[in-house]
Amino acid sequence: MGFFEYKAVTPEGKVVEGTLEAADEQTVMTRLREQGQMPIRISSSGGAGSFAGSLPFFSRKKRVPRADLLIFTQELSTLLKAGLPLDRSLSILAELTENQYLREIVKDVLREVKSGKSLSEAFAVYPHVFPKIYVNMIRAGEVGGALDEILQRLTEYIERGEELRGYFVSALIYPAILAAVGASSIIVMITLVIPKFAEIFENAGAPVPLPMRIMLAISGFLVSYWWLLVILIFGSWYLIRRRLKTPEGRLAWDRRLLQLPILGSVYQKLEVSRIGRTLGTLLSSAVPLIQSLNIVKDVIDNQVMASAMEPIKSGVKKGEGLAGPVRDTGIFPPFALHLLQVGEETGRLDAMLLQIADTYDRELRTALKRLIAFFEPAIILIMGLIIGTMVVSMLYSIFSINDVPL
Repeated sequence: MGFFEYKAVTPEGKVVEGTLEAADEQTVMTRLREQGQMPIRISSSGGAGSFAGSLPFFSRKKRVPRADLLIFTQELSTLLKAGLPLDRSLSILAELTENQYLREIVKDVLREVKSGKSLSEAFAVYPHVFPKIYVNMIRAGEVGGALDEILQRLTEYIERGEELRGYFVSALIYPAILAAVGASSIIVMITLVIPKFAEIFENAGAPVPLPMRIMLAISGFLVSYWWLLVILIFGSWYLIRRRLKTPEGRLAWDRRLLQLPILGSVYQKLEVSRIGRTLGTLLSSAVPLIQSLNIVKDVIDNQVMASAMEPIKSGVKKGEGLAGPVRDTGIFPPFALHLLQVGEETGRLDAMLLQIADTYDRELRTALKRLIAFFEPAIILIMGLIIGTMVVSMLYSIFSINDVPL
C-alpha cells in the first residue's frame, strides 16, 4: 500500500486534486472512475500524504507554535458554525494561515479530506502538530455530528493551557533577570576587578590580606580553568539528560520532584490541573473513559502520575468507577478526590473534572505568587551578601596598604 497523488475531472467539469492510499496506480484509477471522475494524472507521493512524504526527516518533526494552532482551531470553529462545509473552510484557512509550515499542512489536510479521508485521519498524519487529544476529540465530534462544538471545546482547552503557560513565563521573568544580572556582576568583579588589586599589592610591596588571597585564588582559578567549568557543566547536563531519557531515571526524577518541600506541592497542583482539564474535556466530548485515560497518560509529564493510569484503567474495567482507583493511587489531593467522588455520584464527572482543573489553576497561581515573593528577596539577599563581602574585602585590603611602612 502506498499514497498516490491524482488530478481528475468531475462530472461537472471541475478539476480536482487529492491523495489516495492504494496498492497501485491501476487501483487508484479504478476508484476514481467508480466515483464518476476522469483521471488526468496519477503519481506516487512517496510517503504519508503529498506534503508529509516530501518533507525531509528534520522538517517532519518541526512543531507549530501553540498560539498558531489556537488561531487555526478558533477560525475553523467559526467557519463551521457559520455553515460553511468542511472543505471550503479548510480552503479558506489554507489561504489565511500566516505560519508557512502550518499552511502547507492545512493544504495537505484539505487534499486528504477531498480524497475521502475524515478530518481526524488527516490530522493524525501530523502527530507533532495535532496531539493525540486533538485528533481524538475531532474524531468524537465527527461521530457525534458536532464538530463545531468540539472545536470550540478544543479552543477553550488550548486557551487555558496557554494562559497558564503565559502566567508561568511572566512570573519567572523578573527573578530570572535578577539572578542573571547578579551572577554577571559577580563574574565581572571576580575576573576583572579583583585581579587589578593583585597588581596594586605587587607594586606597593604589601602583604595580601587573607580575604583578598581567597578571592584572588577564586579569580585565578576561574580565569585559568574556565574551560574546565564549562566542560563540567555541559558534561553534567549531558549525563543528567541521558539519564532522564531512560524510564527508570525519569521515574526517579519525577518522584523526587513531587517530594520536594515547597516545589513538590506546586508541581502536583500543576499535574492535577492538567489531568482534570484533559480528562474532563475528553469526557465532555463523548470520548470513552478508557480511551481518555490512555490519552491522559500521554499528555501529563510526570511519569509517577502517568504510570498510575494503568491501575486506574484496571479499576474502571472492573466496574470500580473512577474515584476509588484514583484514591488508591494517591496521585490526587484529598480535596480533588472529594470533588471527583461528588461528580461520579451526581453523574457530572466531566463538569467536576473541569472544576478540579479550575480550582487547582487558581491554587497554582497563588502558590506561584508566594514562591516568587519568597525567591525575589532571597536572590537579592544572596547576591547582596556575595557582592557585599567582596566589596568589604577590597576596602579592607585598600586600608591595609596604609599600614605598610614607606
